[in-house]
Amino acid sequence: MVVAVFDPEDGARQDKREGLFGGVRRAMQFLSNENLFVWLAGLKRDYEVYVPLKKGPFRFYERYTAPSPDIVIGEVRATEPLKGFFTPVKEKVAELFNPEPLRKKQKPMAIVGVKACDLKGFLVQDQVFCKGCQDPFYNRAREDNLIISADCTQAIDSCFCLALDVNPYPESHFDINLSEVTGGFIVEVGSPKGQQVFDSHKTLFQEVDTMHVNERKEGRKQVVAEVERNIAKHGVPHQNEYQGMIERNYESKIWEDEAKTCTECGACTTICPTCHCFALVDQKEGAEFVRYRQWDSCMLKDYARVAGGGNPRPQLWMRLRNRFEKKFDFFPQVAGLNACTGCGRCITACPANIDIRRVLKRLVHNE
Repeated sequence: MVVAVFDPEDGARQDKREGLFGGVRRAMQFLSNENLFVWLAGLKRDYEVYVPLKKGPFRFYERYTAPSPDIVIGEVRATEPLKGFFTPVKEKVAELFNPEPLRKKQKPMAIVGVKACDLKGFLVQDQVFCKGCQDPFYNRAREDNLIISADCTQAIDSCFCLALDVNPYPESHFDINLSEVTGGFIVEVGSPKGQQVFDSHKTLFQEVDTMHVNERKEGRKQVVAEVERNIAKHGVPHQNEYQGMIERNYESKIWEDEAKTCTECGACTTICPTCHCFALVDQKEGAEFVRYRQWDSCMLKDYARVAGGGNPRPQLWMRLRNRFEKKFDFFPQVAGLNACTGCGRCITACPANIDIRRVLKRLVHNE
């Protein structure tokens, strides 16, 4: 029996970026574990394929070369955020005094195993680089790269995505989604590009049966329950409670208290799937001058410093406040969403044990 589902809103996307993922009837198919690696090998003809590999308790994206037991399609999100595939840490964007735009010829990427928290990151990154500055490099990567997402099959202690209304399984903004079940994966197409990829390898897929659909449903329920236990354990407030919390606590001692242990390393913003600040740096290479875009962090002292040495946020606690203000006040006002996905990366990356869940709880309850 073939099971098909269809989201009627898929064909009505207005935004250009969202339109990349609209208008596809989501007929679900089955891909066996054996055929997964045949499929990945086939994708290598057109894409640089990246898969998450497990290394100890962590998962890192690496270029796919051959089948390996360390490849984990399900489980949880990778350690590094998805944004690095679309805005690299350092990227040449211009050759000065060259009137022609810099054009890059590179093979597009297929990123496999992307989780729902990173897909929500697209909503923020697109707001900045598509609706804001119209960055040609980011736009080209969004159009060319293939997103093969996957359900989370477990949660880790730092996961709190449900508090931000993000389910631990992708529902939109993917080209193809994989849901791990016994013997393989339920495959769901989510975009015209994904449909083309699916059609070019359709002999590898089979009809999905009701048993696998029910297994996916139960698996999703179990992971949701795990995340809900995390939220209850740490007392994480739901995003419906965030409105006005920054304004109410703007002069609160919470900021100084939480910033006391901060080492100003910038790990929280570097690892965040929604943080997007960058600096443009000009430098000489041989006889030429070139311009690079590189990641920056609002937590660093020099971030807001202006000519003459003036700094509107000279104290560390002010920079911490600014980070939360941007995520939970500015973005809700300009884009209608909180710039946090509940992935918990900043929790695990922070050497000072600054826990975003604890800060949110204190802000909501004025502690």
